[in-house]
Amino acid sequence: QVQLVESGGGLVQPGESLRLSCAASRSTGSFNHMAWYRQAPGKQRELVAGSTSSGATDYADSVQGRFTISKDDDKDTVYLQMNSLKPEDTAVYDCYARVLRFQYWGQGTQVTVAS
Repeated sequence: QVQLVESGGGLVQPGESLRLSCAASRSTGSFNHMAWYRQAPGKQRELVAGSTSSGATDYADSVQGRFTISKDDDKDTVYLQMNSLKPEDTAVYDCYARVLRFQYWGQGTQVTVAS
């Protein structure tokens, strides 16, 4: 089974930045799609940012212009750069990867934005 291990979460003040990392146990170049989702208490999990094998990216309207998804195939790692963080960004962030019909999830990393 593919393993996805997230890191980089933590507590930050509004306006600060964080970079989340998702290390995969297989080549990230082999995935059809990789993405970051998040889930706040009492809310459904939502797509934050996605990246296809073609290099196309997509972002939720709420993070457009502030978050950037990127991938380093040499390190088999996907990143989520989060700038200008807001309290509304507080959630558990999950890394996601898909190869054909196979889907994989990380364990999640907590991001808390508060003064």
